[in-house]
Amino acid sequence: MKKLSWIIPCYNEEEVIEVAVKRILNVSQLMEKYDNELIIVDDGSKDNTREIIKELNKNDKRINLIGLSRNFGHQAALQAGLDNCSGSAAIIIDADLQDPPEVVLEMVQKWENGFDVVYAKRKERKSEKILKKITASIFYRFLNLLSDIDIPRDTGDFRLIDKKIIIELKGMREKGRFMRGLISWVGFNQTQVLYSRDERFAGKSKYPLKKMVRLAKEGIISFSNKPLKVSSYLGFLFSLVSIVAILYVVFVRIFTAQWVAGWAFLSIIILLSSGLQMVLIGMLGEYIGSIYLEAKKRPLYIVEEKII
Repeated sequence: MKKLSWIIPCYNEEEVIEVAVKRILNVSQLMEKYDNELIIVDDGSKDNTREIIKELNKNDKRINLIGLSRNFGHQAALQAGLDNCSGSAAIIIDADLQDPPEVVLEMVQKWENGFDVVYAKRKERKSEKILKKITASIFYRFLNLLSDIDIPRDTGDFRLIDKKIIIELKGMREKGRFMRGLISWVGFNQTQVLYSRDERFAGKSKYPLKKMVRLAKEGIISFSNKPLKVSSYLGFLFSLVSIVAILYVVFVRIFTAQWVAGWAFLSIIILLSSGLQMVLIGMLGEYIGSIYLEAKKRPLYIVEEKII
């Protein structure tokens, strides 16, 4: 009998984790020909999330706990779950119930029809504000413009992946993880299901603006070096502008008596070029910082306790 592994990363989800597990188990009962296991990864929660998971495990051995030593981040927690699952396929889903577990029924059907990756594409976001929808749309379009691979728009990490994908992801230990990008990069036979994203069941979002910006930055740096190429082109362009400015200054100094008049134009050029240089140096620093993190070869996460 095939086994399905539900990978559920969570951080401070004491208000929702028990309800989420119950709902996932209800869905798993509708798939009688599959064994199911729940790999719940506690990403260093500060509340009672881990204790609740332990109590759930006492009553149902299908519920497993991977407790990390601190908060390593959502993407690292996902990888911890994948590293410890044993299913023929894994279902990645968050604990906040914004992504309905019932959608997995359609995912499994498509998987049985031969697809290796079935990702959930949002056709409606009930709880998200207009600003978040706009910024998310811009990000995915910008990322696909820069990247050499096609990363599906309006998708998160909610998806089903075959065991062959899990094996490939286990071999990728890069620190700046952008899981949906890595899964697209792996390739194989991929398709989508459409769904409406619900409001969070309880608690607060664990992805504030700061974390969203960091994830977007990791996605761009991990899957594109085009910003570096653009910086070269801009550097060349501003070099030409600087040459024109120098010729202008020389002309004014030699052939006119209006030496002071040229300083306004010259000041603008200096300020623009200086600002651009700082931006490009910062961009280069991000790439160098990524190389620095990779060179240290620290683990993606540290497991404090495991109940499997």
